[in-house]
Amino acid sequence: MTTAGLILAAGESRRMGFPKALLNYRGETFVDRLIGLFSRYCSPVIVVTGAHADRIRAGSARAVEAQFVVNQNWACGQITSLQCGLASVPKDSAGVLYTLVDHPAVTEDTVARLTAPGPGLLRIPRYGGRRGHPIWIGQSLLPEFLDARAGETARDIVRRHVEDTFYVDVDDPGVLADIDDAHAYRALMEGVQ
Repeated sequence: MTTAGLILAAGESRRMGFPKALLNYRGETFVDRLIGLFSRYCSPVIVVTGAHADRIRAGSARAVEAQFVVNQNWACGQITSLQCGLASVPKDSAGVLYTLVDHPAVTEDTVARLTAPGPGLLRIPRYGGRRGHPIWIGQSLLPEFLDARAGETARDIVRRHVEDTFYVDVDDPGVLADIDDAHAYRALMEGVQ
């Protein structure tokens, strides 16, 4: 059984003023870097777009390596993008590794550790005691995410399953690097070697 990969890239990127999926990091766009990284450990890799769907797909050099789906309800919140992507996950997948496209700095070792067989219905990376992305969700929990009520978030569901959560301690500050605005992007790029 394999893990499916899910990259959420449906938001408007209002604070950034430019689609975050197409920002450059280490010679690739955010979305291409994540597609490349996830495709080593996940099958299929699903990218959920929305506000800038055509632009993101056209700007992806790795589009052939992923399945792109469009969330027509992207403005209704992130949970709708997660649900849109989960609807495309094969029923025989062991689980799903999902991330937001604005977390491009995660390392390959972190992805490998999260997708390796292990304990927990949820596996969450932790760096310096703080939780980050990507998050692995076991197959048995997927229906709960798919059935989330309006106004509910993925975080709400995760909190209900504390006893089912396994934290993977990693030496990877990239799990915390949430690039939401130009200031965060500058900080990320200043740290690039």
